Amino acid sequence: MLQRDYISRLIREFTAALQRYLEKKEGRDRQEALCKLYNQYFGDYAFYHVYSLDDIMKSFEQYAPEERLPRMEMLAELYYTEADLLSEPLRTQQLELSLQLFQFIDRHDSTYSIERIYKMNAIDKMIHS
Repeated sequence: MLQRDYISRLIREFTAALQRYLEKKEGRDRQEALCKLYNQYFGDYAFYHVYSLDDIMKSFEQYAPEERLPRMEMLAELYYTEADLLSEPLRTQQLELSLQLFQFIDRHDSTYSIERIYKMNAIDKMIHS
């Protein structure tokens, strides 16, 4: 029960931090805030932009099993959000990473999420339009 409470609180904190990030004006402040989100919730910003998806997936082994999927979903959201700041081909790469994470979560999570399904469809359309 304590683990579930911790995960719920972590997700709420992340969602609030992501919302504050989205409210920032364009520019350097926004990029710095984005780097802080990566560093605070996942680790080194560069790692999540240089390494392969396999390496990124392995990095989740540092967390307890019940924490992995929620953290993956947080990272997928962050990739999705960050894609708006990027130009091609980086934008598409971020969207593909986000989509792959969402798809993995969808296959392995016992909880059905219509929001996740909608987001995956939207990302797929963005990539292939």
